[in-house]
Amino acid sequence: MIEFEEYKQKLNSMRPTLDDLGAALDLDGAREELKQLEEESAADGFWNDLARSQKVLQRMKHLKAKCASHTAMMQQWEDLLTLCEMALEEQDESLLPELTAGYEELSDGLDRARLETLLSGEYDQNNAILSFHAGAGGTEAQDWAQMLFRMYTRWAERHGFQYKVLDYLDGDEAGMKSATVLIEGENAYGYLRSESGVHRLVRVSPFDSSGRRHTSFAALEVMPEIGDDVDVDIRPEDLKVDTYRSGGAGGQHVNKTESAIRITHLPTGVIVACQNERSQHQNREMAMRMLRSKLIEIKEREHLDKIEDIKGVQMKIEWGSQIRSYVFMPYTLAKDHRTGFELGNIAAVMDGEIDGFINAYLTAAATGNWAEK
Repeated sequence: MIEFEEYKQKLNSMRPTLDDLGAALDLDGAREELKQLEEESAADGFWNDLARSQKVLQRMKHLKAKCASHTAMMQQWEDLLTLCEMALEEQDESLLPELTAGYEELSDGLDRARLETLLSGEYDQNNAILSFHAGAGGTEAQDWAQMLFRMYTRWAERHGFQYKVLDYLDGDEAGMKSATVLIEGENAYGYLRSESGVHRLVRVSPFDSSGRRHTSFAALEVMPEIGDDVDVDIRPEDLKVDTYRSGGAGGQHVNKTESAIRITHLPTGVIVACQNERSQHQNREMAMRMLRSKLIEIKEREHLDKIEDIKGVQMKIEWGSQIRSYVFMPYTLAKDHRTGFELGNIAAVMDGEIDGFINAYLTAAATGNWAEK
């Protein structure tokens, strides 16, 4: 029965961590805020301001989920401790598989919850807009951009997030030149903001008949989706709007009308495009939302006082400053150059198993424990 004694000891040592988590989540503050919002939602005239009411309901949902998640973990901890003590009292070894599975589930849930406490940025809870860009290198780089596109959409599926392709430009022979995807889910931006940067691939190219090894680059931009309730000063005279016919894979509306929209913000040189909505009006609306998100993300990242301070030169991509390398040959390894975190199972990484990289980045950002260059 020594296994049960060990689990009892591990459960007892886990309790302070659960208590610390509750403090980090500020559950008392969350419950007080929830009480105030519930009173507001029950007041007369609550639905008169639809934008405000929807924001209140969304916030209530988030607070309830946060409180319920911690309550559920505390209950699970108590149930496992009871199970452990029961097994010891009755000398019942048949309860070990249930205890083992329950402990692993609780431990994993605790790790995820602790990670969420690191998502304290202003926009971390928002949806994320991902923009992929193939680097120099023609077909090989365009194929790499498409591989990254698949990796992140698979990651979204693994986490139960929804994704929508907003813009897609096919490669000349294979892959893609660029694409923009909206990832919808709570904390999507908080998790994915760590992935913004240049990604480097080393492999034997399937497009090289000589079987030589190639190095390719693709860039990923990650922005929070900014709602219409955030005020951004974008002057109409600063915009150049082009319409064009949608291209690439798509639904029944593709290639039939000039419904695709490309908007250039002249002062900064920022360009956004959307082609996959059903009408020109919807594409323009989404493109403006993307532009707003992109300008705010740059402003926050560059620590600028206002949107007007953004300079076009800051939008250039430097292909030599990769954040992560993916090596397929002569060995297999994915390594993040900022944190030092690495995985040898490159197939799993390309199939969307990138949580280790995200967790390492968020932990390093919170502790300042970065890898030496």
